[in-house]
Amino acid sequence: MAKLPTVAIVGRPNVGKSTLFNRLVGKKLALVDDRPGVTRDRREGDATLLGLEFRVIDTAGYEDEDPETLPGRMRAQTVAAVQEADVALFLVDARAGVTPLDEEIGRWLRSETTSVVLAANKAEGRAGEAGIMEAYSLGFGEPIAMSAEHGEGVVDLFEHIRPYVERDEDDDEEEEGEGPLKLAIVGRPNAGKSTLINRILEQERLITGPEAGITRDSIAIDWEWKAPDGEVRPVRLIDTAGMRKKAKVEDKLEKLSVADARRAVDFAEVVVLLLDGTRGLEAQDLRIADNVIQEGRALIIAINKWDVAENASSLFNGIKAALDEGLAQARGVPLLTVSGKTGKGIDQLLGAAFEVREIWSKRVSTGQLNRWFEDAVERNPPPAPGGKRIKLRYITQVGTRPPRFVLFGTRTDQLPDSYLRYLVNGMRKELGFGAVPVRLAVRASKNPFDR
Repeated sequence: MAKLPTVAIVGRPNVGKSTLFNRLVGKKLALVDDRPGVTRDRREGDATLLGLEFRVIDTAGYEDEDPETLPGRMRAQTVAAVQEADVALFLVDARAGVTPLDEEIGRWLRSETTSVVLAANKAEGRAGEAGIMEAYSLGFGEPIAMSAEHGEGVVDLFEHIRPYVERDEDDDEEEEGEGPLKLAIVGRPNAGKSTLINRILEQERLITGPEAGITRDSIAIDWEWKAPDGEVRPVRLIDTAGMRKKAKVEDKLEKLSVADARRAVDFAEVVVLLLDGTRGLEAQDLRIADNVIQEGRALIIAINKWDVAENASSLFNGIKAALDEGLAQARGVPLLTVSGKTGKGIDQLLGAAFEVREIWSKRVSTGQLNRWFEDAVERNPPPAPGGKRIKLRYITQVGTRPPRFVLFGTRTDQLPDSYLRYLVNGMRKELGFGAVPVRLAVRASKNPFDR
């Protein structure tokens, strides 16, 4: 797995480093108290900021003491953290203003090769305005006005550290192409899931029969698929219990089985929803498909028992039309036909699963993304509610699996859902994301402290 970029939070004691650390990692890992000097050792955690993922280090307050003393040894830990980090986040207290120790830390940071981003914490309200202006004197450019305690200023923090922590696209591609394809087979009871997996494996690995509900646990099986081109590709097949309509699930064991099947969807990369070709598409199938999409997994729909299906052509077209209407949020999901009994369509199904995983893991370059974005906005500008123009500045991809994007601009909270759908549909069609789930979040880029 590729190593996450690292951000080291540095500053004098009691400026809010541990509070910011806890906010970034999403839980209270670091002790926080009004007394200075609570943090002594370096503490590390996995952080997420508007979709950006990185490693964050909470350091002890930097103090100018003899190296042999406890504060001196703590400072040595802070120096080591900065030297191994991709960027140092230098925190000052906006309410207290710039102190001589802040200036000393600034001189030390300039002597290091690590890039520095300056943030003025505790900037909520008017009490921090003078300190924000003073922070310019430290020589690290415009300070980010923020409040770690209240979560204010995180958009500006995102914009400032993004150039240092955005994952390298080659690393992402290498990481995301590794490992077996995690492929879960889901569907209503007796759709033929276990029979299909036995046919794929070419052995009676799973118990099958005419009775519905034989499978209870989600069973994961590691296997290698020999593709038609001769390449051998690893697959982890996951068979799941049939998912009936919730109101019909009364038995406690069946409830546990269905919950286990839902967890299997969470751990899968691609999910195949298996339909019973003798029964067609039912409302429960649409509910299962919607759940898969909501979980952000790549979806394929396969019609099983195709060897005994009647009026095959009209059945296929009817299911396709019903899916387009019932799954409008993922129109164009691959629809294939298979037979667990004869093996028909299995190679096409597995080939489609690898293709859709590749799209699900896709990253678009910032340049290509924003060229498309500028054209899309020019073709269809955002509305102006109340006569006030919504200005969209730029868009960035912050993650994959599923593809996740953040859109920046002013008054973005007033963008109608229809316009966001227009952008997502454009990404699907013009950037090649097809029917995989695409997440688009909006953020106001204006700093609330910027007057």
